[in-house]
Amino acid sequence: MARPVTRPVKLKDGFYIEVKNKGASSGVKIRRSTREQIKIAMKRYKNTKDVTYIGEVKDGSLVNKQ
Repeated sequence: MARPVTRPVKLKDGFYIEVKNKGASSGVKIRRSTREQIKIAMKRYKNTKDVTYIGEVKDGSLVNKQ
């Protein structure tokens, strides 16, 4: 077994949403490069999953959050 990660994860530039199963406590982050693409992904997953918009990431930090 490998040892656990000790430094924080750097996110790539783009727009992020978090997708969870209904009633779950943790989910998966999904990245898209444009706002239009993230809106399409949100529509796709909202019927069966809980979708949360995280925001836009630039240079490893969160730029805006809605």
